[in-house]
Amino acid sequence: MKKYKSKIFLAAILILLASIYAFVPSVNYGINNAIKVLSSMGVDGVIEYIRGYGKYAALVSFMLMILQSIISPIPAFLITLSNAAIFGWVKGAMLSWSSAMVGAALCFYIAKILGRDVVEKITTKTALKSVDDFFARYDKYVILIARLLPFVSFDIVSYAAGLTSMKFWPFFIATGLGQLPATIVYSYVGGTLTGGAKAMMIGLLVLFAFSIAIFIAKNMYNEKHKKSN
Repeated sequence: MKKYKSKIFLAAILILLASIYAFVPSVNYGINNAIKVLSSMGVDGVIEYIRGYGKYAALVSFMLMILQSIISPIPAFLITLSNAAIFGWVKGAMLSWSSAMVGAALCFYIAKILGRDVVEKITTKTALKSVDDFFARYDKYVILIARLLPFVSFDIVSYAAGLTSMKFWPFFIATGLGQLPATIVYSYVGGTLTGGAKAMMIGLLVLFAFSIAIFIAKNMYNEKHKKSN
């Protein structure tokens, strides 16, 4: 009964938000423009967009992170780098981490309450299936691995976690711990380096993170393979 009420409540909120998006021109334009900025895959464009809101820049960045978490398959590190450049790497890291946590929690509960059919409409059936297979092999370790890779769209992982038997707090803690190191590192890079040095460092970090993720996945696979024999 409790889950049914939660489902009705969340569905009503989503319908309300969808209606506002559909029938309020200013909201429609703002969200479409934000998605366009994120889809451009350019840090400079995201920085310019957030700075354009002046004293509301932090709030807009917070909402932008949540937006990309829920509906946009764009890596969050673009916003993380931008936050560091605008607010400094310490405040930028705090803003990026907290907003990403809220976005992850919303994705988890949307999946947990509304179910797979709704999630497949928000994401894609193919993308969700690939993460399902990964969860079947590595369980909660998927969350830690995904946070190491800046080009992985974490919203799909959060949705997939909500469709499993995983409880919220284990998911939330793993998410917080998994994303904290990457958030700090990318915030520091975004707030202190410029030009070619920044591009080179980002490239090295991506390569390093990808190597670590492969190493972890390989070790977990070997361990499970030994246990099954």
